[in-house]
Amino acid sequence: MELKLKMISKDGVEEALSKVTLYRYLNEPEEAESICHDILATDPENQMALRMLGLTITDQFCGQSSDRYADAGTAFQRLNDPYERLYYAGLLCERRAKAQMRAGRPPQMLVSLFKEAMQYFEEAETLHPTGNDDAVLRWNRCIRLLEKLPQFESEEHHTTLEDADTAPVGISRGTVRKAG
Repeated sequence: MELKLKMISKDGVEEALSKVTLYRYLNEPEEAESICHDILATDPENQMALRMLGLTITDQFCGQSSDRYADAGTAFQRLNDPYERLYYAGLLCERRAKAQMRAGRPPQMLVSLFKEAMQYFEEAETLHPTGNDDAVLRWNRCIRLLEKLPQFESEEHHTTLEDADTAPVGISRGTVRKAG
């Protein structure tokens, strides 16, 4: 017996897509990803398969260096619709941040990831189809997650002088005084 991949038929693509959804619901993202690859081998530009491929990869994120951010991003960037490319780029950043949050990464590391996601969602919002507020819903979720982070403060309200920074002109280190 020769061990090589077999192609699914074009007629089997829709049923295969339903299986991707089923395996995602069953929390079996590796199986769902495999089916996406089978669909894309038969229909390389299938937009639903590209979306699902990116999502199944993000379903596997665990907040480690082994997470395949680039693979998910490549799938999402192949989407034809500019709104979807932006929306799913934001979702990729959000899921990356959430995986890193679960892995116990420090809050300052997470803030930039959530803000990057929010930038994509904000851009996607300008292109959203009528009645589709998904980008707004994701934006709001990012805000709520940021608010839960310990030590989260808005950049506008918090500035620090790091050891590598230099003091403003006229003020030497060690002589910083409170104003007023």
